Amino acid sequence: MPKDAPPNGDALSAVVPVGSRRRVSEMQAKLHRWAVADPGRRFDDLFNLVCDPATLIVAFDRVAGNRGARAPGVDGLTVADVEEQVGAPGFLDDLRASLKDGSFRPLPVRERVIPKPGGSGKVRRLGIPTVADRVVQAALKLVLEPIVEADFAPVSYGFRPNRRAQDAIAEIHHFGSHGYRWVLDADIEACFDRIDHAALMGRVRLRVKDKRVLLLVKAFLKAGVLTEHGDQQDTMTGTPQGGILSPLLANIALSVLDEHVMAPWKPGGTMSSEGKRAYRRRKGSPTWRLVRYADDFVVLVHGTRNDTEAVREQVGEVLAPMGLRLSPEKTHVRHLEEGIDFLGFHIQWRRKRGSDKWFVYTFIGDRPIRSLKAKVRALTHRQSQLSLEFVIRRLNQIMRGWSAYFKHAVAKDRFSALQNFVWWRLIRMLQARHHWNWRAMRRRFTTAHGRWLPITAADGTSLFNMAGVTVTRYRWRGNRIPNRWLPIPRAA
Repeated sequence: MPKDAPPNGDALSAVVPVGSRRRVSEMQAKLHRWAVADPGRRFDDLFNLVCDPATLIVAFDRVAGNRGARAPGVDGLTVADVEEQVGAPGFLDDLRASLKDGSFRPLPVRERVIPKPGGSGKVRRLGIPTVADRVVQAALKLVLEPIVEADFAPVSYGFRPNRRAQDAIAEIHHFGSHGYRWVLDADIEACFDRIDHAALMGRVRLRVKDKRVLLLVKAFLKAGVLTEHGDQQDTMTGTPQGGILSPLLANIALSVLDEHVMAPWKPGGTMSSEGKRAYRRRKGSPTWRLVRYADDFVVLVHGTRNDTEAVREQVGEVLAPMGLRLSPEKTHVRHLEEGIDFLGFHIQWRRKRGSDKWFVYTFIGDRPIRSLKAKVRALTHRQSQLSLEFVIRRLNQIMRGWSAYFKHAVAKDRFSALQNFVWWRLIRMLQARHHWNWRAMRRRFTTAHGRWLPITAADGTSLFNMAGVTVTRYRWRGNRIPNRWLPIPRAA
């Protein structure tokens, strides 16, 4: 299951001065309005906005508020170290001075290798920048994001303001229910590691004219990596995962795919209206729709298998100039009747039980369930020395987040089964720890009438009841997702 960021993943905390927050928000709104009004405009003099004290203050707050604030870069400093040794105001003054006089140089990112989910044995390489580099990347993102957002297609949902994984799943469910049942289930091979720097900078230059900002972005791309073995490697391609700017740069690179696949959907295109799409289908021509979440995407096709294979060839040709290619092993053409796995969900067109009607259903995938069970097993081992208070708090955190992500799927039975699994794991752990037999367990965890009580720690923390989570259909929003920087129109 991917880590689903909240809308934009950047909540401002109360420690930021209101004036700084308001100034940055107004700056972003202006940039976005100008970008929307003039699609061909190239923005100059953005460097002063990056170096603005208000921008750096908000950027530092976002870096300090991330969970990665505790992870040091190659200089060994965390955000807490910076605040303790220098103080945030002095640190930002020095950083701004180095940016203004041109002496700022990004340091190599510290590599950290983590296993990929699913037990495949493969690893994901993360790059952890220094605190100073993270703040500058956050400042660049504050300035560049409202500009490039004006050009991003509505079919892209990953790491964008007010968009989330459930929107992408709802999009697949909606179009799958309206005849788009052939699917190109695609996987880009090592996307973040292979993006061509020259092609990416060419995409950035379409909107950014300020050479100082362009040089700063390029410097981060070329900063290099300090491996876990202590070797320094140059980064000739790719944008390291783990940096604040990396998801935005990846979206800029992959927007070339959005533009190509969705070009017929633009006003005046051959698929721009339902009438035109129906006309194409009557003539035997296919229609298609892209749904992308970062580097994970599917193309839904209203046509035949051969039509979907043709789309696959087009997608490969579009990605090649960006230095990317589809993974032959993981890219497949499927019918929705077989089902596809996307962002942890299993989406399938199947017959409704007890009827002859067919619908598109969204289930929880097998991999997230295996991952959840593995975490529960690790916490509830019979020989575990962890306190019951810690175990229950950690289980509650995991189950609350997991159920909140999947509560829009057909999940009621799964939630009940998993709740039963967690309950039995805790019961067996307590039996082994305290040498209680079944009679002792019932005496402690049932009422006088024989009803089971929630498992509760000494501090009053009770086990979260996942089976009680309300399961609801996520509403498909389509093109009605609100824009962060444009005012919401008032109803007449």
